[in-house]
Amino acid sequence: MFKIVDSLIKRYLSNEEVVVFMLLLTACILVLAFWGGILAPVLIAVVLAFLLQGGVTRLKKVGLGHNLSVSIVFVLFVSSCSLFIGVMVPIIWRQAVRFVNDLPRMFLDLQIFLEALAKQNSAYVSESAIQEVINTVTNELAGLGQWVVSFSLSSIPSLFSLAIYLVLVPLVMFFLLKDQKKIVAYLTSWLPHERSMMRNIAHEMNDQIANYVRGKVIEMLVVGVVSYIVFWFLGLRYAELLALLVGLSVLIPYIGAAAVTVPVVLVAFYQHGTSNEFWYVFGAYLVVQALDGNVLVPLLFSEAVNLHPLAIIVAVLFFGGIWGFWGIFFAIPLATLVKAIINAWPDSQEYRQYSR
Repeated sequence: MFKIVDSLIKRYLSNEEVVVFMLLLTACILVLAFWGGILAPVLIAVVLAFLLQGGVTRLKKVGLGHNLSVSIVFVLFVSSCSLFIGVMVPIIWRQAVRFVNDLPRMFLDLQIFLEALAKQNSAYVSESAIQEVINTVTNELAGLGQWVVSFSLSSIPSLFSLAIYLVLVPLVMFFLLKDQKKIVAYLTSWLPHERSMMRNIAHEMNDQIANYVRGKVIEMLVVGVVSYIVFWFLGLRYAELLALLVGLSVLIPYIGAAAVTVPVVLVAFYQHGTSNEFWYVFGAYLVVQALDGNVLVPLLFSEAVNLHPLAIIVAVLFFGGIWGFWGIFFAIPLATLVKAIINAWPDSQEYRQYSR
């Protein structure tokens, strides 16, 4: 047993770079586990810096200086966010309040429909099973009402935290864009001079995560805008709120699309019943989802994140269970990191060359 452990240590941990990398990785995991909530503004700023770095690079290629490029991109980003917060957030908030108030009537209509369906098909559908489903939905609705009340009571500290985020995140993001080279040079100065494995991992992660973040934001915008146009054209209620939910659903591959289908179908049924208009809305929504999965995603990402769908689902469930929302958001980048580490890890041939 000791010989096996000694062989594994010599094979995989005899390289100084590997040991340093393992210590850094362990330290990062511990920091995120214990202080992830405190460092959330920094993590958000890093994501946004990845998103905006492409714009800075393009402006520098045109001939503008680094500081001027960063300033232009930063001002455009802050202006866009301020416009969205000032115009869209109040509309979406009012629609969300109306949606929550209409939920009891939506479920009542659904209950009447299911009971009528059970009576018409009593030979195939059990009324007791339908009643059990209705009771379950009623209990969930009661729980949702309690959550809304508790959320409204605890909104003051949440608003205070939001105000802090609105100040800290842009500030940290600006300095990350402005002093990127200095920050990277300082951090790498603590690493070993011979770090080919870490360089390979860093290059792969930089390319793939940057492409993933930019592509995901573009996908959110395109899917959200197209969904709003479709819902508005078909006269669906809560068009802005539902379009926002559909846009945000792309953050969670596969699972998000399935989850957001429930409110879309529920609102369409509440508004149109089982008429042709309901099927028009449902069909148009399926077309948007099909175009997103079969046209937009391959066009934006291509081979940027070359992961099997099963690996993506497992990563979402695993990291989401550990870190909640941020685990879901960073699930694919973290899975890409694991893949990059496996690909760059020294194999037995490299170990033999090193041990000579």
